[in-house]
Amino acid sequence: MTYPNIDPVILDLGFAKIYWYGLMYIFAFISAYFLAKNRIKKSSQWKLNELEDLIFYGAIGVVLGGRLGYMFFYNLSDFISNPAIIFEIQNGGMSFHGGLLGVIISVILFNRKYKRDFFITMDFVAPLVPLGLGFGRIGNFINGELWGKVSSSSYAMFIPQENTSRYPTQLYEAFLEGLILFAILWLYSSKERPRMSTSALFLIFYGLFRFIIEFVREPDQHIGYLAFNWITMGQVLSFPMILLGVYLFMKSNKNASIS
Repeated sequence: MTYPNIDPVILDLGFAKIYWYGLMYIFAFISAYFLAKNRIKKSSQWKLNELEDLIFYGAIGVVLGGRLGYMFFYNLSDFISNPAIIFEIQNGGMSFHGGLLGVIISVILFNRKYKRDFFITMDFVAPLVPLGLGFGRIGNFINGELWGKVSSSSYAMFIPQENTSRYPTQLYEAFLEGLILFAILWLYSSKERPRMSTSALFLIFYGLFRFIIEFVREPDQHIGYLAFNWITMGQVLSFPMILLGVYLFMKSNKNASIS
């Protein structure tokens, strides 16, 4: 396979440019909205105005959290020297883990407004997220960023600009963190489940998928490996997710059996 070298700019209006990366975020929010509308048709617990507020809160949390998380986890020195780079999102530079923290804060604020339980809301939100993650990874692929390691494997992709082949880890993540994670959570949550178990599965499977893919993903050059010449920042941030997810899943099912 050869990298198609897609122009990251969809349309240049002269006074402004429209980027594929930004469009992917729009696709993510639209998909979350319509998936949520589908879910509330089967539930009397949610109203349309609450759903619209939830998507709005979540969008703000994803964008602010994702960008601030990237600056803090992956690019702190550049951010300190030039804080204005936080606005240069057209070339990528969003952190999933930062976005997750942003969503958590958004859900807390949303729940305060509507007097809702944190994990009930998170269980509702969790299945809406993976397709958006998939769109984001496609945006990374179009931008030609976050490539995997150099490889001669048949699963690698030839990059003409580098005259070398690398694992297209953006597409691996789009498949696992996007389609597969969506299928798992959507099917699991289609039936009534113990409180916080859907959120727990999200943490477990995202953490596992990300941890595994990091083995073939090229670490950020300015960070490199954190230890043992294989541990990456992505793995350090994902491993606690797996542990927390396992704990929450066991706790949710234990509480369900007691009640």
